[in-house]
Amino acid sequence: MAATESGKLMYKIYRALSYGVSPALNLHLRYRRFRGREHPHRWTERLGRASLPRPPGPLLWFHAVSLGEGMSAIPIIKQCIKQSPDLNILMTTTTVSAFEVIDKRLPSGVIYQFAPIDTPTAVGAFLDYWKPNAIVLMESELWPNLIMSASENGVVLALLNARMSTKSFKRFSGPVLLPLISLMLSKFSLIVPLSTMQAIHFQLLQAPPFVINFSGDLKYVVEDFDVSEGYSRSIEDLKIQFAQRKVWMASSIHRGEEEIMLGVHRVLMQMHPDVVTILVPRDPQHGLEIAQELKKEGQNVALRSRHEKLVAGTNIYVVDTLGELRQLYRLTPIAVVGGSFFPGLAGHNISEAAAAGCAVLTGHHVGHFSHMVLEMQRLNPLSVLQVSGKIELEKALKEIFSDAKVLEARCTAAKQAFHALSSGIVANVWNLLNSHVLKRALC
Repeated sequence: MAATESGKLMYKIYRALSYGVSPALNLHLRYRRFRGREHPHRWTERLGRASLPRPPGPLLWFHAVSLGEGMSAIPIIKQCIKQSPDLNILMTTTTVSAFEVIDKRLPSGVIYQFAPIDTPTAVGAFLDYWKPNAIVLMESELWPNLIMSASENGVVLALLNARMSTKSFKRFSGPVLLPLISLMLSKFSLIVPLSTMQAIHFQLLQAPPFVINFSGDLKYVVEDFDVSEGYSRSIEDLKIQFAQRKVWMASSIHRGEEEIMLGVHRVLMQMHPDVVTILVPRDPQHGLEIAQELKKEGQNVALRSRHEKLVAGTNIYVVDTLGELRQLYRLTPIAVVGGSFFPGLAGHNISEAAAAGCAVLTGHHVGHFSHMVLEMQRLNPLSVLQVSGKIELEKALKEIFSDAKVLEARCTAAKQAFHALSSGIVANVWNLLNSHVLKRALC
C-alpha cells in the first residue's frame, strides 16, 4: 500500500513537471520541424491533434517508437485484421524515418498517425479523440502520462517484445523511480518479454507475475511485402550488376564503423580486385557523407539514391535509402550487421540477414540483441559469428571468401536457425492478445 501511494505521488510530480514543460516541448517540436526531424505537415499530430477521422466501432491502437519496432508490429496487425476484420487498427510511431517506410507497408485500412508527446494535454487530446479500446505498446515505450491516463479511461494495456536496457533497469530499480514504474506496470493486462532475462527484470520491477507470458521474439518474424514493378526491376538490375563478383554487405552501420568496413574493404581488394562492398548506414545522410568523402579521395562509388550503376572500377556501393535491407540481404551472401563494433552501441536485428540465407557476422556490442545471437548460436554455432573489430573481421571475411564450403555452411546454419526460432510466433502472440487483451477490451 505504501509503495502504491509512493508511486501515485511520483506520478503526480511527473504529471506536474510534464505539464510545466509543455510550452518548451511545443517549441522544441517546431524547431525539430524546421530541422526536418518532424513531418512538415503532420507534426501537430505529436500534440494530439488528429489529421484523420476516427471510424465507428472498436479500435486497437499499436504504438512503436521507430522503424524496427514498427516493422515488428506489422505481422501482428495483419493477424488482428485476419482474425477480427471488424476491428479498427490505429498505428503510431514517433519518427519521420519510420513514417516514410511503415506507411507503405501497412495493410490497407490501418490508420497511421504520429504518436503524441507524453504531456497531459497531448495525451489527453489523443485519447479523447481516438477512444481506443486497447493499446499495444512495442518493446520499451513506457510513458507515465500515456499509461496512467489510458488506465484511468478503462483502456486495456499490453506490452509486446517487452525489454529495457541494463541502464534503464538500474535507473528504474532505484528508490526514486521504482514506485512509479511498479505502479505503471500494474496497469498492464499483458506483458510479453523479449527473453527470460527481460522477464526477470520486469518481475524485479514488480510487474504482476500473472500478466507475464512468453511468445518468442517478434523480430524473428520477417515477412515479404508487396513492392512496385519498378522497384522489383531495380532490385533485379542490382542483382545483375553484382553477378560474377564477390559481394559482402555492412548493414546498419553507425558513425565511425565505416572506417572499420572500409579498412577491411581495402585488404579484400588486394586479394579480390573484383570485390564489391555494400555499405548501408543507419542514417541515409551518413551514407551521402561517406560517398562524398570517398569521391574526394578519388574512389569510384555508386550511390543508391541516385541510381548509380556499378561500372568497371567501382567497388563500393553506398545505400543512402531507408527500408531496403530485406531486399538487399538477398543480393549478398555475407552480411556484417553493424551498430555493434563500439562500446555504447546496442546492435541491430540479425534475423533479417539470417532469413535471407546470408552468412551473418556482427560485433560484440549488441545490447538486447545478445539473446538473439545466443539463441541462434545454441542451435548452430555457425549461424552467427561475432568479431571484435577490424582485424578479426578481416580474418573472418578472408576465410569465408576463400572457402566456398565455409560460406555455404554459415549461410545454411543461419537460415536453419532462423526458421527454427521464427516458427509459430505470430500465432502465439495473437492467442495471448486475444485472451488477455481483446476479450477483456471488447466485452
